[in-house]
Amino acid sequence: MSPVTLLPFIVLIGAMFLMTRSAKKKQQSAAAMRNDMQPGSGVRTIGGMYATVKEVNEDTVLLDAGPGVDLLFAKNSIGAVLTDDEYNRIVHGIEHDLKSDSDVVPDDASSLTGSAESDAPVDEAAASDDKAVDLGKKDATDEVQEKAADADQAEAAEEPKKTDGDSDAK
Repeated sequence: MSPVTLLPFIVLIGAMFLMTRSAKKKQQSAAAMRNDMQPGSGVRTIGGMYATVKEVNEDTVLLDAGPGVDLLFAKNSIGAVLTDDEYNRIVHGIEHDLKSDSDVVPDDASSLTGSAESDAPVDEAAASDDKAVDLGKKDATDEVQEKAADADQAEAAEEPKKTDGDSDAK
């Protein structure tokens, strides 16, 4: 046989060797991760449940999923052992940020006032999105105008509305 005909077989055997080798490394790292579990560490199961390790046995793990909820899982069902920061971020929504430990000092006063758009003077009445509120008593003319507007609205609601297909002609 010539070396040209053996070349595809050699390449195929080499590819199979490399694939099994990488799969074996992944299995070994997963087994090492599961063996390094200790009580108190946060884990994610292969089903997607987050819990805290309560007890580790040879083939099983007792997980604390909540107050009064203890679950017994096989060690192989643990998908990942999480760091404390990652577990708290996912389960409790607690973000540990080193920047929040120190006081924040603004560079200039514009961040304290809340308007950094421009240095031009701003008309406060024009900038306000709120409608003006009248706290005084209403005049008699205002009351008459409101009653007339209410009556017009009531009449418009009582009249039947014409649609595109309706007509008075027969």
